[in-house]
Amino acid sequence: MSAKASVGRASGEAVVRAARGWIGTPYHHQASMKNIGTDCLGLVRGIWREIHGSDAEMPPAYSRDWAEASGRETMIEAARRHFVEIDPVLARPGDVLLFRLRPGTVAKHAGILATATTMIHAMEGRPVAEVPLAPWWRRRIAAAFSFPGGE
Repeated sequence: MSAKASVGRASGEAVVRAARGWIGTPYHHQASMKNIGTDCLGLVRGIWREIHGSDAEMPPAYSRDWAEASGRETMIEAARRHFVEIDPVLARPGDVLLFRLRPGTVAKHAGILATATTMIHAMEGRPVAEVPLAPWWRRRIAAAFSFPGGE
């Protein structure tokens, strides 16, 4: 068992409460500042800071097409370094979901499961919002992770 897994799972309620605090934050590529601007990765980073007090790691600068350019599962690899990977069918509120926006591509979008039927995420052109986890999104889940931490 890894050190991160041995410390337990952060409270799903605390993660959802933190995520809901970001609702309305404008979209801004590469940002992670509540009420100022964020992208999907910045949202997850901001919630991590609220739960753990500091960033797990600083991501390098990335373009909007970084996934297409690299072909690497960069988001999944980074999540595996800091979160506890779980089977997506076992995801609970407060867990991070990673998505492949098109079949055969790498995962490049993230959201927080808020309820059994909704997620909180940041999408270009829209502020952070809680939206239905519709079948379109469910089909695109590539991986799921729990925040580590005492529960």
